[in-house]
Parts: sequence; structure tokens; C-alpha cells
Amino acid sequence: MPSPEYPVLNRLRETAVGERPQERLEKFGASALSDTELLAMLLRSGTRGQDVLTLASRLVTEAGSLAGLISWQEADFRQLKGIGRVKALQLIAVMEVARRVVGQQTGEAPLLNRGDLIVGYFQPIVSGLEVEKFWVLCLNRKNRLLKRVEISSGTATAALAHPREVFRTAIREAASAVVCVHNHPSGDPAPSAPDLHVTRQLREAAKTVDIVLLDHVIVGRPSADPLGRGYYSFRESGLL
Repeated sequence: MPSPEYPVLNRLRETAVGERPQERLEKFGASALSDTELLAMLLRSGTRGQDVLTLASRLVTEAGSLAGLISWQEADFRQLKGIGRVKALQLIAVMEVARRVVGQQTGEAPLLNRGDLIVGYFQPIVSGLEVEKFWVLCLNRKNRLLKRVEISSGTATAALAHPREVFRTAIREAASAVVCVHNHPSGDPAPSAPDLHVTRQLREAAKTVDIVLLDHVIVGRPSADPLGRGYYSFRESGLL
């Protein structure tokens, strides 16, 4: 008796040749493919008892959506029968490419002079991160982004940067102002004692080099924030 989890029906084989993902991609372009079909093209093959369309469909269902896969780790992918280490790592790489593409702005450089604008810019970048990272945003005189630089990447509990690294980057980019940003993997953006300490250091260093420290923002998630905002701005809190 077949397992209900892995139906005998082979969806790919039952699909007419001209309607299979590869043929539809060649004929109509990538935009014509469903999320499941696009994922099937990345997976390339299924496994015994589970064709590639079925496997792709299960991935999308388990994650809740194609976007939900961005936060998956190797262990998450490998929980599904048919996905081994190599295929899991390939999918992680693809999701990281997607994250970076979304995070790269096109057109006019973004205006980053308020906490909500900074968080809106950073949400695609921090989504799913399980380690704490620290970035400096170099801004021009109109508070538009010149360059985003990742200063440090640490464990789930520590990653803050030394002010020397922050302002060395700002000077190199001829920035008029900087915004420092780091994420809290726990989702709660409330500042820790080290967060407060490094912000005081950044504030004093900014005065020394005559570059405006516009803000230091901690990005979390609204669902884990007692205030429901999902971020903490040192400037909005009156600490800058």
C-alpha cells in the first residue's frame, strides 16, 4: 500500500511534454512558471517514488510560501525525503542570492534618515539570519545611501564592531553621515548592555572625526518586540 506522503502518481510524467516546466520556460519565459515549477527547475530531479514537481510542491507547502524558504537552513531542507546534503546546500545558495538581490536597491539611492526607513531597507537583508551582524551605512549630505558595508558577523549572541572599523569605512567612502545597524536574531530589539556601550563609543568617535552618527538601529521582529515595532532606534529614544 503506497504511503499517503509519497503518492504513486508521478506528476511530471502525467504532465504533457509541452506543459512541463522546462518546455514552458523555453516557450513562455520564467514569469509564466508557478513557484512550484521554478523550484522544480532548480531541483532538476526527484527521487524514487517522488517526482521533482511533487518534491517542489512539498517544499513550498512546508515553508508556507516560496519566500518562506529564504530562512531555511540545511537541516530544514534535509528533513524532506529526497534532499541530501548537496541539494540542500545548492538551495541555501540560491536563497542567499535571492536575499542579496532583494537587498540591493535600484534607481535612486534610498533615503535613510528615519528609523522606519532604515528598517524597511534592512528587512530583506536580515530575514532569517541566525547570527548577529553589524553594518555601517555611509550616507551623503542628503542622507542617501552611498554604500552599505558589513563590519562584523558573529555568533547568535555577539557581533558588535569597534568604532575604529566603522569610521575607517566612513572616511574611505567620504561619507557625511553614518547609520549603524545590527540585528538581534532573537527578534527582540531591546538594546543590551554591550549595545549601549558601543553606541556611547560610536557617539564619541563621531565627534572626533566630525562625521554625523545619524542613528544606531537594532532590527528585530514585531512579533518578538513587546512594543510591536520590531526595531529600536537610539536616536528616537533620545540617546543620540
